[in-house]
Amino acid sequence: MKIAVLGHGTVGSGVCEILWNKNSEVSSAAGKPVELGYVLDIKELENVPYSEKYTKDFSAILSDPEVGTVAECIGGLEPAYSYIKSALENGKNAVTSNKELVAEKGAELLSIARAHNVNFLFEASVGGGIPLIRPLYSAMNAAGITEIAGILNGTTNYILTKMFRFGTGYSEALSDAQKLGYAERDPSADVLGWDSCRKIAILSSLVWGKTLKPSEIPTEGIDKISADDVKTAEQCGFSIKLLARAKQLSDGKIFAKVSPALVKNDSPLATVNDVFNAVLIKAETTGEVLFYGKGAGKMPTASSVIADIIEAEKTDGNIKSVFWEDGAQSAAAEKDSVSERYFIRTDYDVSALLLKAEKVSDLAYITNPLNDSEISVLEEKINEHGKLLSKIPVFE
Repeated sequence: MKIAVLGHGTVGSGVCEILWNKNSEVSSAAGKPVELGYVLDIKELENVPYSEKYTKDFSAILSDPEVGTVAECIGGLEPAYSYIKSALENGKNAVTSNKELVAEKGAELLSIARAHNVNFLFEASVGGGIPLIRPLYSAMNAAGITEIAGILNGTTNYILTKMFRFGTGYSEALSDAQKLGYAERDPSADVLGWDSCRKIAILSSLVWGKTLKPSEIPTEGIDKISADDVKTAEQCGFSIKLLARAKQLSDGKIFAKVSPALVKNDSPLATVNDVFNAVLIKAETTGEVLFYGKGAGKMPTASSVIADIIEAEKTDGNIKSVFWEDGAQSAAAEKDSVSERYFIRTDYDVSALLLKAEKVSDLAYITNPLNDSEISVLEEKINEHGKLLSKIPVFE
């Protein structure tokens, strides 16, 4: 069967290289001969051995009965969405590394794939090079998963690691990440938490079978974390990580959140540093399971796309466990349904305002569990007398 690769950027070129250079290994794993059939891009291919596979014509891919799987590595919603939808409707498998596409259009595309008895797979969209999606829909789909907590963005993890190891300020750590190529010129998607938000939306939807939209997830980035936050957290035996979290509540709704969080130094997530990612899964039958590795990079991500191509080509028909409902009602939990402890720093002594709070450092406290409304009221009271400098949830 032929494989059509859409997009010849960082990930797409890696996919092409593996299909071209490791063709016998990929074919053996798929249980059938597979080959690179087409490479679609807006620019012609230069200095590559598979330049004759280049096309600008997507209709040629659709009309070729030998194309079994389309691998989308373009990114963004369009034209990626239109291409994938057309491929599925024409009875072709589709795989993607595009987290925005999966988070926004996943339910619809999975429904189309099921209707046409083909597969829409997206291993590379969340963990990059970490094998994560496949264990969730196969090995752990009956484990009774109750909670997910992940460091899902290597850029922010690198910045926070730099701040902890060297006492570097946020702006300087971000600049360093940009110089090393870990952060884009516009780092908003990473540092403001949007990237992690899309990823936890995908994981939540897959695990609990209900569409959780990124717009329904409260999201906060690391741009307000200061060197003083880092210093105080470290003195108290904590690290600060950008965590994407989700858990199913007793009413079936899903609590999800993306924010910086204090993580105890004895937690497995506290040891995840630099550009590495990790996802901690809590389940009824297995307890805690940690997935760890590089969450980005050309070849790790391309390898995950290849793994999906192999899965799609060796599977006879639709994989029923890769699915979530596109429900009309929101799956998100109510605002005040979960209470958490918070680490707060102020510019004056607020002991009188805090009930059962633990003073962990000068003008720094860890509160008793508070829901969103309660922490908002506390914040207003503090700001009536002085200034709330930091408000960071404690992960437990």
